[in-house]
Amino acid sequence: MKKPLLIFILVSCLTPAIAQKTDVDKKLKELGIELFAPPKPLANYVRAVRTGNLVYLAGHGPTKSDGSNTTGKLGKDMTIEQGYEAAKQTGIALLSSLKGEIGDLNKVKRIVKVFGMVNCTPEFVDQPKVINGFSDLMVSIFGDKGKHARSAVGMISLPNGIAVEIEMIVEVEN
Repeated sequence: MKKPLLIFILVSCLTPAIAQKTDVDKKLKELGIELFAPPKPLANYVRAVRTGNLVYLAGHGPTKSDGSNTTGKLGKDMTIEQGYEAAKQTGIALLSSLKGEIGDLNKVKRIVKVFGMVNCTPEFVDQPKVINGFSDLMVSIFGDKGKHARSAVGMISLPNGIAVEIEMIVEVEN
């Protein structure tokens, strides 16, 4: 086989794999998302625990960079759209803690499992539509690596009246 043909074949085979590699910091910038130093936990726990190549993130709420939270109850004083935005903000808070734990979000291999809790009235039944704010954000940042198994449930109350709380398990490179 001639060298130019061999080089063409190698480049053709490798290009799709290279193209799929996403620079997470660049993607965050494109989306106008700024991560922040997460505040200290409210009680006797840590925000993230790494064991092997899995990182378990404690429940996070819709904390903003100034430390304030989105509060409210879906079905009473918040719309689905407002809940969606709160879940998206919770995703940003989780990614801020994850980056603090692993240093570089490009090490993320997969968002594995998500447990989403929505502060809502007993009659509210659209918890999945609210937690989609988080899920859509993960897929927009990580592509297929952001697709995850998920639970979306309603809660009668969440700490400090926050609208949403989400836990996440992430697989990372060793």
